[in-house]
Amino acid sequence: MTAARRRDRAVYTRSHPALFALLSLTRCAPVVRIGRTVLVHGTDQYREVLTRLPLDRTATGTTGGIAREVSGGDGVLFDQAGADHRGARRALAAALNASGVERLRPLGREVLERRLAPLADGGSVDVVDVALELAGAVTAELLGLDLAPRRLADAARVAAAAAARVHLPGPLARRHRSAAATAAGQLLALVGDERAAMLAVAAVNTTAAAIPRAIAWCADDGRWPQAADPATREALADELLRVLAPSPLLPRVAGADGTLGGRPVRAGDRLILVARHAARAHDRDPSVSAAQPAATAQLVFGAGPHACPGARLARVQLADALAAFAPYRPVVSRARVDRRSALPGWAVLEVSACASP
Repeated sequence: MTAARRRDRAVYTRSHPALFALLSLTRCAPVVRIGRTVLVHGTDQYREVLTRLPLDRTATGTTGGIAREVSGGDGVLFDQAGADHRGARRALAAALNASGVERLRPLGREVLERRLAPLADGGSVDVVDVALELAGAVTAELLGLDLAPRRLADAARVAAAAAARVHLPGPLARRHRSAAATAAGQLLALVGDERAAMLAVAAVNTTAAAIPRAIAWCADDGRWPQAADPATREALADELLRVLAPSPLLPRVAGADGTLGGRPVRAGDRLILVARHAARAHDRDPSVSAAQPAATAQLVFGAGPHACPGARLARVQLADALAAFAPYRPVVSRARVDRRSALPGWAVLEVSACASP
C-alpha cells in the first residue's frame, strides 16, 4: 500500500471503522444481501440501480428521508421528488453548464491565489480552511447570496454533519434528530430557500472533502509534476476524484420490486450503493497514462437521471486547486481526521512548501 493510499484510508478507518470493515469484507461480491439491506459493490450493478431500478427518494434511511424527518415533514434540504425534483435538476444543470462554470471559476482562483500566498514565504496553510472558503465563495455566487463565504460554508457543513448523525442507532437518536432539525433550520434561514440549502450542503461538503484529500495524495505520491503540467492536470483531477470518491456511499431505497444482477429486490429494501468500489477506487490508484474508462470514473457522480449536475464544477475546481498548489510542491506537516463530518475527510490538513515557486 502506497503512502498516499495509507494516509487517505485513515479518513475511513478513523471516522467509521465498523462500516469500513463491513464494506471491505463484502466487496468481493457485486451484490450482498444482509436482511432487508442490499450492499451494491459491482460497477455494472451500481449503474443498474441508478438507471433501471425504481427508487423511493424520500424513504426512511435515504438522504431525502432524513430531511423529511428532521424538518417535521417540510422537506428541508433534500426532500424532492417528481416534477419538482426534475425541474430543480434542470435549472441547476443549466446554471452549471460550461459557460456557467467558467463564470464561477475566477472566484475560486482568487481564493486560491490569496490563501496560498504564505507558501511563497515559507509558511504553511490549512487546506481544509482554504477549501471551505473556496466552496463558500463559489456557492454564494451560484445562489446569488450576499453572504461571507465561511459563514455559508460552516452552516452547510454543520447541517450535513448533523443530518448524517441521524443515521446512527443508540440512545442519542432523539438528540441527533433534534440537532439536525436545528442545524437544517439555521441553514434554511440563512439561504432562504430549500433548494438553495440542498445545493449548499452538496457543494460545500463535497469540495471540503475532495480538495484536501487530493492535495494530500499528490504530496504523498509525488504527483506535483503531473499537477503542474496542463497536458496531464485535467486527467489527474479526474482520476483523483475517482479514487477519492468524495461521496463514497449513496443510501437509497427500492421503490418497487425488481431485479439486480439477476437477484430479486423487493420494494422497501435498503440499498447501500458503494460508489467507491463501483469506480474501482479501492484497488486502482490514479493513473494519467492508464486512466479508468470515463463510464467507470464518472460513477462517483452517479449515473443516468441520478447523475450529479455539479460534476463539471467539481472537476474544474480540483484542476484549479492542483494548478495553484503545484508550484510550491507542498508536503503535509499536520493532518487530523474529521470524525464528525458528513463525508470522509480531514478536519485539518496543514501543508508547507518544500520548494520555492
